Amino acid sequence: MTKNLLITEKPSVAVEFAKVLKCGGNRKDGYIESDTWIITWCVGHLVTMSYPEKYDENLKFWRLDTLPFMPKEYKYEVIPSVEKQFNIVKSLLQREDVGCIYVATDSGREGEYIYRLVENQVGVTGKQRKRVWIDSQTEEEINRGIKEAKDLSEYDSLCDSAYLRAKEDYLIGINFSRLLSIIYGRRMAKDIGEEKVSISVGRVMTCVLGMVVQREREIRNFVKTPYYRVIGTFGEEKSSFNAEWKVTEKSRMWESPKLYNENGFKKENEAKDFILSLKDKKAIITEVKKSKTKENAPLLFNLAEIQNESTRRFKIKPDQTLEIIQNLYEKKLVTYPRTDARVLSTAVAKVISKNLNGIAKGFKDEEIQGYIKKMVDEKYSTDLIKTKYVNDSKITDHYAIIPTGQGFENYDALPDLQKQMYKLIVKRFLSIFYPPAEYSKISVTIEVENEQFSASGRVCEKLGYLEVAKNDTKKESSDEQPDEQNNLEVLRNLKKGEEIGVLNYETKTSETSPPSRYNSGSMILAMENAGKLIEEEELREQIKGAGIGTSATRAEIMKKLERIGYIAINTKTQIITPTEKGEKIYDVVFMSMPDMLNPKLTASWEKGLEMVSSKQIEPNEFMTKLEAYINSKIDKLVVRR
Repeated sequence: MTKNLLITEKPSVAVEFAKVLKCGGNRKDGYIESDTWIITWCVGHLVTMSYPEKYDENLKFWRLDTLPFMPKEYKYEVIPSVEKQFNIVKSLLQREDVGCIYVATDSGREGEYIYRLVENQVGVTGKQRKRVWIDSQTEEEINRGIKEAKDLSEYDSLCDSAYLRAKEDYLIGINFSRLLSIIYGRRMAKDIGEEKVSISVGRVMTCVLGMVVQREREIRNFVKTPYYRVIGTFGEEKSSFNAEWKVTEKSRMWESPKLYNENGFKKENEAKDFILSLKDKKAIITEVKKSKTKENAPLLFNLAEIQNESTRRFKIKPDQTLEIIQNLYEKKLVTYPRTDARVLSTAVAKVISKNLNGIAKGFKDEEIQGYIKKMVDEKYSTDLIKTKYVNDSKITDHYAIIPTGQGFENYDALPDLQKQMYKLIVKRFLSIFYPPAEYSKISVTIEVENEQFSASGRVCEKLGYLEVAKNDTKKESSDEQPDEQNNLEVLRNLKKGEEIGVLNYETKTSETSPPSRYNSGSMILAMENAGKLIEEEELREQIKGAGIGTSATRAEIMKKLERIGYIAINTKTQIITPTEKGEKIYDVVFMSMPDMLNPKLTASWEKGLEMVSSKQIEPNEFMTKLEAYINSKIDKLVVRR
């Protein structure tokens, strides 16, 4: 009798599959076995690429004449610390009674790579192989994933992309790290007072370092410039409001060299002289605009968005956020975390009531139950199909992170921070079913002898989705009250054409501000949206949607930069600054291969990997371009010396 072998990425995931498949059989060393199933696991990566010295012992020594290092055939080896588990998996893959292998590693490029490395190292032949692709670890989803498992060969292009990503990182890291260390290492060691310096270069990490250093230098070189605004107080003592002057073509200050910008003077005395010129002049209301606006709930969380939000809210690092959400995923509480999508698929949207009903019945949280009750009482629509929250074209591997509506038996045992994170995901999810927030706005224009002053008031009339998200968004309704409310009450009684009293004019000092430093969360978003930093419109459109790194790797990249001492991350604020060493590394790279610091290059390589995965280009084409790029850089630098 043949058996099915199922391989997961972690032991905890294997246990969940075993429960669903009712494998009450024997728990053995490294696997679980029943009459029909054998379930085993990797522990992350079991196999890795071999270092150059495994090809040739002489390559242990860093010399220019051994560069570039680009093997015709790549060598791989078992990671010593997990050799025992590898051997267990190997023996199971080779068992004669195993007829079909179900690959259930994480549903993404890296998960695919983890299994394929093992398979290639073992040399699996003569067995059927199927791929389990799931969005959550609920019983229903696991059963569906196994039932609908496709032949593993359908994921060969994803496998190709995974291997190429690894080779790209490997070749760039080894060749460029060795090259720059040989050329500049001694000089840098002397500059920073270290005995020896190895210059670490990476496809993604060097680009991220560049973003951090460039931002820090912008801040460092920034010179604050004061400017002076003119504010008028209009109306009556008990019902006054402020309005700000702004230059227009009718103004006598139009294109004046005295102005710093459209509403500010370079010098305070010139602003005060301008005020004196307005003394005793009539103020006439020339325009009153009333409008109503609506604001829909934001899109759902992807990994980058929730990492940024968690850094802002909880002051934790992105890798901690990923760890928490991964745990919530393994506890069946949320869907797959390593996703770039912020929308749902049409298929999921059609059955979304299951998630809502599950939360309503199983999540014993008073606040959340109150929101759901209101949804029911007010008969809010759950038909999402035609909304911005459903878009199949914006989904690659997985849809947005949402609660499954299951797994509540695991909730009470969660640490407090994990409970807060789960609740954050639930509230973002519920908010998309609520109506938009509604605002009333009034804009008023006042003319004082061809000089124009403007005032506006905005107030939230109906909270809508803000009722759920009021404590979870940057745009809180309280931000606009009570000042905005008071302003609105005064402005709504004004009429076009009427004269209004002038109580006072004054100057208000403002100054230009430098850009903000990245924190660990905003850096994740910057990496995700790196394509937007590209100036060339055609190229920007070409690599639209391609960031630097992936949702699965970005946090680890920052962690590595901190570990090797290139950046520092403040534990309390999560603010990122470059170290002295990091800045020196930046200068070396900028001087030798500046395009490595440009998001354009990194994002274009990532786009290339996506094109391999989607079968738009062949793997050989990608590899040829990569090797040519490395050769050109080495030739240029070696000749220069």
